Amino acid sequence: MKRLMMLELNWKPLRAYLAAGLLALVAVTGLLPAKSVWAQVRTLPDFTELVEQVGPSVVNIRTLEKVKASDAAGVDEQMLEFFRRFGIPVPPNLPRAPRPDRNQPPQDEDQPRGVGSGFILTSDGLVMTNAHVVDGADEVIVTLTDKREFKAKIIGADKRSDVAVVKIEATGLPAVKIGDINRLKVGEWVMAIGSPFGLENTVTAGIVSAKQRDTGDYLPLIQTDVAINPGNSGGPLINMRGEVVGINSQIYSRSGGFQGISFAIPIDEATRVSDQLRSSGKVTRGRIGVQIDQVTKEVAESIGLGKARGALVRGVESGAPAEKAGIEAGDIIIKFDGQPIEKSSDLPRMVGNVKPGTKSVVTVFRRGATRDLAIVIGEVEPEKPARKASGAEPKPPVMGPAKALGLAVSDLTDAQKKEFKVKGGIKVDAVEGAAARAGLREGDVIVSIANTEITSVKEFEAALAKIDKSKAVNVLFRRGEWAQYALIRPAR
Repeated sequence: MKRLMMLELNWKPLRAYLAAGLLALVAVTGLLPAKSVWAQVRTLPDFTELVEQVGPSVVNIRTLEKVKASDAAGVDEQMLEFFRRFGIPVPPNLPRAPRPDRNQPPQDEDQPRGVGSGFILTSDGLVMTNAHVVDGADEVIVTLTDKREFKAKIIGADKRSDVAVVKIEATGLPAVKIGDINRLKVGEWVMAIGSPFGLENTVTAGIVSAKQRDTGDYLPLIQTDVAINPGNSGGPLINMRGEVVGINSQIYSRSGGFQGISFAIPIDEATRVSDQLRSSGKVTRGRIGVQIDQVTKEVAESIGLGKARGALVRGVESGAPAEKAGIEAGDIIIKFDGQPIEKSSDLPRMVGNVKPGTKSVVTVFRRGATRDLAIVIGEVEPEKPARKASGAEPKPPVMGPAKALGLAVSDLTDAQKKEFKVKGGIKVDAVEGAAARAGLREGDVIVSIANTEITSVKEFEAALAKIDKSKAVNVLFRRGEWAQYALIRPAR
């Protein structure tokens, strides 16, 4: 009897273990949801309160343009917004606007031009949207969720950031809450409200797929999988706290329709732009006058920079703040005002956010050493085209160690140094083999090799003699006004 009781006691933990395993099994197979499954279901987002809270702050924006009666036979522009925004060929069977009566005298007409979305910034009628929504419009009509319509005045639009602010004459409007972009996390649920294809008050949702996505000169965009289509442009991207964290602006698509990738302008960047538009009607950005490129891992290792970081200066504009500060083609800018530059696209954003006339400090990496340069920030202006190198006749090629790299080189004349805007260097007269594979061309000017600055063929050959011929060597060269690195690898 005692033995039987012992057996029964030993079975109790086993039965409990089997029961727990059975419960987990039925939960996985869907036969009986376990407590953890119910808990997971309860945590799925419910957007109904957010829609009620933010929905009234989202507006529909349609634009009109004045066209002559003779031009009014074109396609319906409101339908064409889809094709215009994403560069899709216009279908031949797209419905067209009715032709005017030829017996009537020609008159200017208001024709639909496009449709988009926006959201109310202030209760007295300031509305934020995309610049491309209102670009070229002669008239902007804002429709609220209560169906009231207002003619809007364009306060300002900035094409570089694709942000615009318009004003309607109304008061007591429901303004949105602005969120903190620094609290936004990848994987977080977000919601969009807008007017895709003119369908007002459409709600879509998804998650943040990535932050700091490089797709533009000045803006690190938010990538989401929220369904965004033409007409959503300018509408808000909203977090689960009911705060606006971005402006829906772009989609990635091969067909023109939504394919799971959309982009939004971060609200902090948009707010910075809108503040300037509201105060002056335009946006002022800083510039230093350099053309930059990314730093590859191979170049970074070969010049002693370590990991790939910073912005490679390919060219310096004559008379620009960078030239006055002593920045040279071939420098790698690794910090701006003490902030590290991880990738080249960081630099224009940092500089662009600085008020022109401000004194800043640029840290550059040059031939194995870093140095701080003081610079006065200039103001952004239209880009100037790069000058091409002149087609001066090359001197007879110089034979010697350079031939091992596949190069024929010659000294620069004083006139050529002035023309190429270099203090020294040597001219490439012919290229073959390893140098050709590295991307060098006839007419390039080599200014350094293996982090050693050169001013003549003699110095070039001396530096070349010290290099391990079995390893790749880095060469900094100028092509026209622009500089870049090349790695010349020995033939194997």
